Amino acid sequence: MMSGGIAHTSYGGVGLGYLLGFEPIIGAFIFSVCAALGIGYIKRKGGARSDVVIGLFWSLGMALGILFIAFMPGYPPDLSSYLFGNILSVTKSDLFLIVGLTIIVTLVIVALFNNWKAYLFDDEFASIIGIKTAFLEYLLLILIAMTVVVLIRVVGIILVLALLTAPAATAGLLTSNLKKRMIYSILLGNIFCISGLWISYKMNIASGAVIVVLSVIGYFISYIIRSIVMKYKRKKIARGIFNNSLKGDINE
Repeated sequence: MMSGGIAHTSYGGVGLGYLLGFEPIIGAFIFSVCAALGIGYIKRKGGARSDVVIGLFWSLGMALGILFIAFMPGYPPDLSSYLFGNILSVTKSDLFLIVGLTIIVTLVIVALFNNWKAYLFDDEFASIIGIKTAFLEYLLLILIAMTVVVLIRVVGIILVLALLTAPAATAGLLTSNLKKRMIYSILLGNIFCISGLWISYKMNIASGAVIVVLSVIGYFISYIIRSIVMKYKRKKIARGIFNNSLKGDINE
């Protein structure tokens, strides 16, 4: 929900970029970071429930984007690539921004991995042992904002939430280890994106929608397989307990 709120708020930045004549993706980045910091601040101060705040930012960003586009003189631009993603519309400046933000996010995660692990597991414990949890929370929100901006041009604002959720959720079905979960999420995300781009190219359909559909299908397939495996293991354990108790009765 945090990712979805930040992603939809960024639409206001896209509209502002078109209105003032600068790169819309930069406007999306500014709005995303401001939304992340705003949500984090209100959440920490306890002034309102976080889901209410996220919903308000979500609606405000979309509304501002529509208003900014309406104020533009002449014909409004086609924003479908920002809403649903279009790999063919990615410019060279978009690529530079995407690469730069990706490197920053990766370096921050790797450098502070142990702190992230403690904070995400138990923020109260992390605070007791001296970790600055407020700093980590704001930093995490900013990293989410950066990630949202990176993904906007690939799958679009509307579909960003699915691509941020599905690979991580699928990885969570495969392992409970945080480091492995991160690695699996990256690998799965790459597989879904590359496969989706190939299918969209062959079938001449929207790349973002195909990537998200593959991501969700991948999650449900993994969930079904895991459920079957867990059911089989439970039956095997129950059968073993029954056999052991039966042997004990015979020996007695």
